[in-house]
Amino acid sequence: MRLFFRRKPEQTHTAVALGSHPLHPMVVPFPIAFLITALATDLAFLVTLDEFWARLSLWLLGAGTFMGVAAGMIGAAEMLIIGSIRRRAAAWSHFVVAVMLLSVAFLNWFMRLSDPVSALYPWGIGMSFLGFLLVSAAGWLGGKLVFEERVGVKEA
Repeated sequence: MRLFFRRKPEQTHTAVALGSHPLHPMVVPFPIAFLITALATDLAFLVTLDEFWARLSLWLLGAGTFMGVAAGMIGAAEMLIIGSIRRRAAAWSHFVVAVMLLSVAFLNWFMRLSDPVSALYPWGIGMSFLGFLLVSAAGWLGGKLVFEERVGVKEA
């Protein structure tokens, strides 16, 4: 029986960093947490009918959108600067899904600005659920880039 071992891909260093620490992984957890929690607060509003949850969703969506734009600018800079990242299909997939996510999150936030309660059902919660799915897909693709394709990894 012949065993085949998958060759460990060559690591790709980061270009946008603070010292030797890549900035993109430092910034990404915030929009992820905010946009996922927005779905939870939407559901809390539907269960309790307390307007606090609708207003909290508005703030979470706004913060998640604008911090996501910051994370996206850092990620786009990495992709534009480092050619080996641009040659990876997972990087382009991650980029496209992230742009879709930010578009949905912005629209979800923007339509709630005038009245966070009336905009919540059915479009607001539907877009929050779509945002949850897109966050999951973008996170999976980002994890693939780091853990399988070794992007932004520095060996000790």
